[in-house]
Amino acid sequence: MWVDHDADMILMNTAIGRVKQRNIARDPRVSIAIVDLDNPYDRLVIHGRVIDQTEQGAEAHIDKLAKKYTGASKYQKASADEKRIILKIEPLRIL
Repeated sequence: MWVDHDADMILMNTAIGRVKQRNIARDPRVSIAIVDLDNPYDRLVIHGRVIDQTEQGAEAHIDKLAKKYTGASKYQKASADEKRIILKIEPLRIL
């Protein structure tokens, strides 16, 4: 899962109706694990909660993430019928 940040918030991008978005709508608690590829025992785990889901700016945000992670100027796997959404996550505990 691609991640981004804005001030104190972690940002993720998904499509409305996907399992991830449906689960978060039901229960906003999340955990994010970031693992060092060279040493899988070296990791960062963030526990938090989704405090907002917004469509505003979501299309531009997924393109920004695609540029960051793949170098492509546009997200390549977009489906014509999907609507993107940004998940704003408030970190509560970092391990």
